[in-house]
Amino acid sequence: MERFDLNMPIKRVRGVGEARAKLFAKLGINTALDLLRHFPRAYEDLNEIRFIRELRENEEALIRARVVVPASGRYIRRDMTVFTAVAEDPTGRIKITIFNRKYTAEALEYGKEFLFRGKVEFDRGVLCMSSPEVLPVNKAGGLRALYSLTNGLTHNIVSNCVKNVLDAVGDGIEDLLPADVRAENGLAPAAKCYRAIHFPKDYNDMNVARRRFVFEELYLFQLGLQMIKGRNRGLTGTPMSDADITPFTRSLPFELTDAQKRAADEITADMRGSRPMQRLLQGDVGSGKTAVAAAAMYFARENGYQSVLMAPTEILAAQHFQTLRGFFEPLGVSVELLTGSTPAAKKRDIKARLAEGSVEMLVSTHAVIPDDTVFRSLGLAITDEQHRFGVRQRAALAEKSRSPHVLIMSATPIPRTLALIMYGDLDISVLDSLPRGRGKISTYAVDGTYRTRIFSFIKNNVDVGRQAYLVCPLVEENDELDAASAKQYYEQLVQGVFRGYTVGLVYGKMPPREKDATMKAFSEGKISILISTTVIEVGVDVPNANVMVIENAERYGLSQLHQLRGRIGRGKWDSYCVLISDQESAAERLRFMAKTSDGFKIAEKDLELRGPGDLIGKRQHGLPEFEIADIERDMNVFYDTLACAKKTFEDDPQLRKPENAPLRDWIKRMFSRTP
Repeated sequence: MERFDLNMPIKRVRGVGEARAKLFAKLGINTALDLLRHFPRAYEDLNEIRFIRELRENEEALIRARVVVPASGRYIRRDMTVFTAVAEDPTGRIKITIFNRKYTAEALEYGKEFLFRGKVEFDRGVLCMSSPEVLPVNKAGGLRALYSLTNGLTHNIVSNCVKNVLDAVGDGIEDLLPADVRAENGLAPAAKCYRAIHFPKDYNDMNVARRRFVFEELYLFQLGLQMIKGRNRGLTGTPMSDADITPFTRSLPFELTDAQKRAADEITADMRGSRPMQRLLQGDVGSGKTAVAAAAMYFARENGYQSVLMAPTEILAAQHFQTLRGFFEPLGVSVELLTGSTPAAKKRDIKARLAEGSVEMLVSTHAVIPDDTVFRSLGLAITDEQHRFGVRQRAALAEKSRSPHVLIMSATPIPRTLALIMYGDLDISVLDSLPRGRGKISTYAVDGTYRTRIFSFIKNNVDVGRQAYLVCPLVEENDELDAASAKQYYEQLVQGVFRGYTVGLVYGKMPPREKDATMKAFSEGKISILISTTVIEVGVDVPNANVMVIENAERYGLSQLHQLRGRIGRGKWDSYCVLISDQESAAERLRFMAKTSDGFKIAEKDLELRGPGDLIGKRQHGLPEFEIADIERDMNVFYDTLACAKKTFEDDPQLRKPENAPLRDWIKRMFSRTP
């Protein structure tokens, strides 16, 4: 008998065909194996059958009822026929409405009993279930898999197609996990677990299967990171020797903190090594990452190499440029700024001087990535706010030279567990203290009844020369609606309480030049009050701004609130952040925010309250998207797989042994799906 090929196109699976193959493709399912890996998103307990008299409007429910009025059809229009039937259980009756599904409707014969699953509604006082799923009564009991779907596919269709694949392949599913790894961790074989996760007998059956696939996915992920690290460690790197950076540190108008000195030592030690540095510099808002990056750039310069710092926005790039130019011009170091809006003639001049080596340090946006930007001797590539760049942009920057040292900066405090996932291929330096001389930030969580007093407080501060941010109400995750809300909020305040004051407005969809001009005017003190959406989360450094008010604070994660709050407290004046919310349900976490200034504690709390999505997003920022693992739920498994992956890697670093070939192929597939 010919072995069933799991890599065959999905259209060749029994029950699929050309039309359904196109629907499956919308879900990223192109092969039989993709279908098996389309794991259920949830399960319905078919033991939880409700009585009709218990049903409530707008709820999803499963009932068991006998047809007492067979389905009859009514032609509505050319493409619509409505079938209605009536079913009953010992407690009451319900009208069943079916749209266009003739064969389903014809099956609803008098006296037959079915399971109906759907949304409960009332139609002119009559209890109804519209377009329910209709299941045979022998499905009662046990668990039923529920899948992510697209229009045209149902749970039953997906389930039947999965069953056809499993019946065809039998026990002939190649097990990716080595036998010793399965044995050491008590994991069942793949073939058994594929059947159990799609068709579990009970929750225990499902959990055994889920744990196996979570382990497999995280083990492969860890192995992939080990291979990336190993590949990078195997490169020659840009050779640098010890160099004295004290001329730079002595020229600074401040003394580096112990944390900054420690991070600079770690970075320069890496740069003296025989392999290229791959390091994350992680620090709380205002912790002084730019000064540490500047120390690394000076170290590279003293070794005869150029450096580049890539920022996600032009305004942030301009801020870095001003800071670095202030650091380095007194030392005779050449620093240039290259962005999309740099005039063409100046771009050509900067690129020519980069190629000849007379530009020693460059600050840029993604404008540095095109092939016509060539460095004579790039030794250090730095990216700021890495989560705003794709993994390919980071790689393209590193490819500007033969294996330059790479430093990545992030102002988003990340719990170490999540840092291992987001940046598992990097070493990590943490700035865990703030520079001296910063003003204190006091945070208050209040309701809307304080708004009049808050606006008076803003005016009092502006009247003595300070500036303020107002983060306007967040409507929802929709740029157009948030822009409309920002404009409305701006007009209301400019024509009302802040009449006579210089007020600016910035929001996400604003034309970039207009946005940059407004931010520049605010940074230069020409605007006293800046009304904004969260676009200021990563923005200019305005030491004179000492008040921030955040409306609808309950709609933001704690980490995002902390990032916003980091826009103030950068000068010598005491600063004030006011979180306004009328939602009692948010009171506890906003009070936590008010009494805590440590970004890492805030990130841990955010992880506890909201899960990892608020910190790292739906995707892992340049790393593979997990199919079944959930980092918040499966962190214990993550650590188990870390030990196993290290053991496998130490035994076979490139996975060249024949028994490890399937692992190597699957890791290549896994990491090829990165954004």
